[in-house]
Amino acid sequence: MYEQNISYVYLLGFPNLNNFNSLLFLFVLFTYFVTICGNVIIIFLVSMSNSLHSPMYYFITLISLLDILMTTDIVPNLLHIVLHGGGSMSLAACIAQLYVFANIETSECLFLMVMSYDRYVAICNPLRYNAIINKAFCVKSVIASWSLSFLLMLISEVYICKLDFCGPNVIDHFFCDFHPVLELSCSDTSLIQIQVSLSGIVFVICPFTAIIVSYVFIITTILNIRSNSGRQKAFSTCSSHLTVVCIFFGTLLSVYMVPNKGLNLGASKVLSLLYTVVTPLLNPFIYSLRNKDFKGAFEKNIYNFN
Repeated sequence: MYEQNISYVYLLGFPNLNNFNSLLFLFVLFTYFVTICGNVIIIFLVSMSNSLHSPMYYFITLISLLDILMTTDIVPNLLHIVLHGGGSMSLAACIAQLYVFANIETSECLFLMVMSYDRYVAICNPLRYNAIINKAFCVKSVIASWSLSFLLMLISEVYICKLDFCGPNVIDHFFCDFHPVLELSCSDTSLIQIQVSLSGIVFVICPFTAIIVSYVFIITTILNIRSNSGRQKAFSTCSSHLTVVCIFFGTLLSVYMVPNKGLNLGASKVLSLLYTVVTPLLNPFIYSLRNKDFKGAFEKNIYNFN
């Protein structure tokens, strides 16, 4: 029998892990700790090192901040769910988690698109780079990205809050994602689904398409460089960003753009775990390990600290 006007939800998490719950708990806890430390180090190095005061590193700092917010929104409750084989939270907290998550994901899509434009100008039009990618451009792009994400996601959340949630109150997931939350409603959700689909086109498909177009021009320009060293230097400036784009959009598109019938629930949870837990862990290493400026700034700060 369904509950009427449910006030809390129960998240199943990973009910079939049996004796592996402890291992998953330790993995997620370790990942969360390293993610926070790695992204805080990125933010610290960029803020303290004059050599990193450039638009590219400014956007990397914002990605690191979003990764911290993402893991903090998802992981603490995930740890509780894994440790106890499930967990409950109020419906209001569930919807709030969904709103924060949606804001972060859409903002990161837009920031990655802006970063691709930054790399496009740096490689395809280097003589005008400082004139185009200046401080004003950075500030305006960040304000526009956050404002657009905040307002459109707020519209979605207002629609969700107006729905009647009659139950059941069980979500077979480890966080309050969009489709699992809508399945709890006994109202007509067709309007909100259309609205979110349109938002997906604006915030996921359009940025991804813009990134692909940018890299077509970037790769074409790099291939026209005569010297091998010049080509390698040009490609190294965008290889980290391209790697993050492939991982982030690859998992995001697999979960939200593949038809539900084509992806079983277990695979969906694993992919969700990748982009909510693993990707924020990888980003600091991808951006720093292959970057000489980050390595130099890190060594300099360690030396000054000692």
